[in-house]
Amino acid sequence: MSTGALFIIAVGLSMDAFAVSICKGLSVKQLRPGHMMITGLYFGGFQALMPVAGYLLGIQFEHLITSIDHWIAFVLLALIGINMIKESRGSAEELNDSFSLKTMLPLAVATSIDALAVGITFAFLKVNILYAVVFIGITTFVLSAAGVKIGQLFGVRFKSGAELAGGAVLIIMGLKILLEHLGIIG
Repeated sequence: MSTGALFIIAVGLSMDAFAVSICKGLSVKQLRPGHMMITGLYFGGFQALMPVAGYLLGIQFEHLITSIDHWIAFVLLALIGINMIKESRGSAEELNDSFSLKTMLPLAVATSIDALAVGITFAFLKVNILYAVVFIGITTFVLSAAGVKIGQLFGVRFKSGAELAGGAVLIIMGLKILLEHLGIIG
């Protein structure tokens, strides 16, 4: 997988965390750099950890489904993307100004579940998992930290757009993987 394709996937995966980070920025009265750092570490860390778990699951079953791996990658990325697009149309979530473990851990897990499925896809595509997860983690860290600041500055108007864009990107990447495997595009 090229660095460009990995960047697109990393940004797509980061959009849920980015949207939640915007909400966290909306929730704080006095934004401190620590808020941005905590948010980036939680979201970036879990976005890096979940693909590893998915990858480890994927390599266990690789020999059974090698002939249809491109279809699995397409379906997983498309379903994740469709779900993100549906969430972008939903109602605004309750704002919580806490950055405690009790608050951040469930958010980090919830925003990184899709990365677990992408990790499974990475196993089938023979992606260098260490490079991929570091790249995804750093991308999510930066976007999440920035999202807190953006939320504090601009408000909720970017949240649904971020989720919509992230979903569309993942669907397009899944389609690209399928079309490349079928030899329709190079």
